[in-house]
Amino acid sequence: MNNKLYVGNLSFDMAEGDLEQLFADKGQVVSVKLIKDRDTGRSKGFAFIEMGNGDDALKAQEELNGTFHLDRAMVVNEAKEKTDDRSRRDNRRW
Repeated sequence: MNNKLYVGNLSFDMAEGDLEQLFADKGQVVSVKLIKDRDTGRSKGFAFIEMGNGDDALKAQEELNGTFHLDRAMVVNEAKEKTDDRSRRDNRRW
């Protein structure tokens, strides 16, 4: 398993430190990136977390997916690689 996780359905009150502490109980946390609105600085309700290895990531996913934190059921999945939207746009026929 990939060691990067997508975490969604987060409370807007959840901070990066809260996520780091929560996931640190499952293994080594390398990085936490809470996605925020660039204009307001407010959380968008999802984050990306990089764990130390695939086993830690799998453990975190299995144990935290669907659990409630700040009255929201978190969604924890393996993060997918970002694709280059330009390649799709360039292949369109007009």
